[in-house]
Amino acid sequence: MKDLNGRLCLITGAASGIGRATAVAAARRGMRLFLTDIAEDGLNETVAQIRATGGEVLDAQALDIADYEAVRAWAARIHERYSSLDVVMNIAGIAIWGTVENLEHQHWKSVVEVNLMGPIHVIENFLPPMVRAGHGGHLVNVSSAAGLLALPWHAAYSASKFGLRGISEVLRFDLERHHIGVSLVVPGAVRTPLVGTVQVVGVDRNDPRVKRLTGVFEGHAASPERVAERILSGVEHNRYLVHTSADIRIGYWFARKFALPYEIAMRLANRQFSRLLDAQRRTPVSH
Repeated sequence: MKDLNGRLCLITGAASGIGRATAVAAARRGMRLFLTDIAEDGLNETVAQIRATGGEVLDAQALDIADYEAVRAWAARIHERYSSLDVVMNIAGIAIWGTVENLEHQHWKSVVEVNLMGPIHVIENFLPPMVRAGHGGHLVNVSSAAGLLALPWHAAYSASKFGLRGISEVLRFDLERHHIGVSLVVPGAVRTPLVGTVQVVGVDRNDPRVKRLTGVFEGHAASPERVAERILSGVEHNRYLVHTSADIRIGYWFARKFALPYEIAMRLANRQFSRLLDAQRRTPVSH
């Protein structure tokens, strides 16, 4: 998918941060957009910004991706006019950090519902039509460095981001036969509103030491615009793992340096499963 001009593209989390920057960058490449976010005012600002520069937003819907019925209804409305989309980007997410003795059930649940079940809801409703259309396409899932590495205080957040990584790694091989690429984006520090609003359970965000650490974090953070360009480049070059900073790339290399044998084994295993599926479709079932 080297030419993105005219492609139908869905982006979640489009009201701010990486989602908004990616929507703006995608519009500049001529992509025709379907945008959503739970923050309606921010979503409307993104739509206005894109349209003011000649970009095309075909549909914008404020909804909570953790609400399956809301996602399903939006997908049904879109598919009344368009049989399938070309690119689906799961960018929306929230962040809650804390040690296990401080995290409460609501923290675990909200992070998993938004960061993991939200993308699943989008995948459930938009990927099957893409497969049936037979025109190929691309799926983008924004995970995190916390989906690759065991970062301190990230247990709940990593549960969701490792989960999304697992989904992406399986779909990378499952969807290959349908010519649908998958990109797993693993940002490190990114200069977004999430930095200032992330909830750290049991920690006073106004503590000078916490502010100092936050300042260090922001000093090494990439801009949302840079991340957006990396995402779109990943789609154009059918790149699976999309890094946004060198430190995470190096850290992950040390954590998983035997990648090639693993990839070969997964490809061979997937082909065997695909042959079994094809054989079952060709053979009538007797009762």
